[in-house]
Amino acid sequence: MDKMTQLLKLLENTDTIELNEFRMDFEELELNIMPAIQQVVQTAQKQAQQAEIVREAILAEEFKPPIYDYAGEVAEVQLGAGTRKPVFLGGQKALYRFEEPQPNPPVVTFDVFDIPMPGLPRPIREHFEDVMEHPGDWAKKAVKDFGANMVTIHLIGTGPKVMDKTPQQAAADIEEVLQAVDVPLVIGGSGDPQKDPIILEAAAAAAEDERCLLASANLDLDYRKVAKAAVDYNHAVLSWAITDINMQKTLNKYLMKEGLTQNDIVMDPTTCALGYGIEFSIDVITRTRLAALKGDTDLQMPMSSGTTNAWGSREAWMKKEEWGPTDYRGPIWEIVTGLTMMLCGVDIFMMLHPQSVKALREIGETFTKDYMTTEVPDISNWVTQLE
Repeated sequence: MDKMTQLLKLLENTDTIELNEFRMDFEELELNIMPAIQQVVQTAQKQAQQAEIVREAILAEEFKPPIYDYAGEVAEVQLGAGTRKPVFLGGQKALYRFEEPQPNPPVVTFDVFDIPMPGLPRPIREHFEDVMEHPGDWAKKAVKDFGANMVTIHLIGTGPKVMDKTPQQAAADIEEVLQAVDVPLVIGGSGDPQKDPIILEAAAAAAEDERCLLASANLDLDYRKVAKAAVDYNHAVLSWAITDINMQKTLNKYLMKEGLTQNDIVMDPTTCALGYGIEFSIDVITRTRLAALKGDTDLQMPMSSGTTNAWGSREAWMKKEEWGPTDYRGPIWEIVTGLTMMLCGVDIFMMLHPQSVKALREIGETFTKDYMTTEVPDISNWVTQLE
């Protein structure tokens, strides 16, 4: 490399040169700009002109969100009939709201239990301590005081290792809740694979023609009994698979062979909490919804999120001064977990904290409105109301 080339390389990123204590004595000075330097200057000027042309073109062009034309659509499922106010899930013909507003807003359902739950985190328990002895009162408070448009009644007490309540006792609890509120119900068991189908069958009979969501059917229990109860007594079924789209397809096929239709099934692909595998839920839920819109009839059903799983995260409930008060952390953890699932296509959310329910409901209501003209809800008091 000759000395001039070395000098030019050193000056590549140099804007100015300052010479100190420099002296030159001459009678005549002649400066010649080298062709290489002249070419660099001309190229830079041309690039600047092109950049300005592109910038002006971008500013002049009206922004248009990318719209995709899907071949399929999500089935619509009705929950609530008889003496219940009906709620509709699904019906989407697009993945994103800027492609097309949803026909039905996402729904949030309040979790209540058939027995007192002292193990609930304090920020939740303090709202319901006065009604925990009676599931009907618990459900009534969720609806009357906190505006729930659905209630999920978990029959935890039927668990063999809890209180081992009989199917008749479970049916009585369902009747109590039905008398207390007029919103649709999600009916869940204790999680025991042997007893849950029997409990859900008795609960379905007690709520005949009220169009409840029986939660849940999965491949580890007698899903045929759950499906038959839904068909016999006019209910829908929650089809639960653990973050596996192929397992979800298989279970849905089995349920439809038992007499259920797309309009009778709500899928639960499993919600992993923020910081505890939420990326797996994002993946499977988004893929499930895209498959439905592309025409996969085995996946064209609305989806549910057990958003209460967020309270299993230690960041939501553990006392740690540097993390801030749990009064804020818990609801925020639940809201962010739910909102993430909502953006992936989930239609119904099972939640615990009143402020979480309120926040997600207000956000969900915007999903039925045009994306570019929707007014942003006022969220300035969401946190301060927790104080």
